[in-house]
Amino acid sequence: MLIKPGKSNVKLIINLQEVYEIRNRKERELDYYNKELEKLQVEMAFIKQEINLTNTIIDIIETEKVVDLREYVEKKRNESS
Repeated sequence: MLIKPGKSNVKLIINLQEVYEIRNRKERELDYYNKELEKLQVEMAFIKQEINLTNTIIDIIETEKVVDLREYVEKKRNESS
């Protein structure tokens, strides 16, 4: 903040103090948003893991890699008979 010539230096100190307060407030605000971002990134990581797991399950089902337990047991019984 500029002060016109002839004004007292006290006004300059008050304005400088306001600038410091604004800076401190903005730094606290930035800290808050960084913490919130970290929380969101953790949540995103969990969601990505869930999506990957779901995609793996879908892939297994689509390629018929799932063994029907009942069918498997019956087949083993028939083979041993």
